Amino acid sequence: MRLRVEFTTEPFDLDEAPAHALVAREVVETAELDAVDVGPFGNTAEGSADGVLSAVGALLRRSLEAGANRISLQVSVIEDGIAEGDR
Repeated sequence: MRLRVEFTTEPFDLDEAPAHALVAREVVETAELDAVDVGPFGNTAEGSADGVLSAVGALLRRSLEAGANRISLQVSVIEDGIAEGDR
């Protein structure tokens, strides 16, 4: 099974990336994932179920420790390269 996670960390800072956002980026960029897209208002990553779920656990722990006060995420099952909700 392949999964896609979409996530944001808060609070936002438009002038400088906060520590929790940098930590979240590091987590997904160093995880065993196939695709990662990091942006200022949303981030996505795709990979095997084990890879995504492991990255999500680390993302939650480390981002909260780095000062995030809210983390929003959505996990979708991907079939044939298309997330179920995108069909």
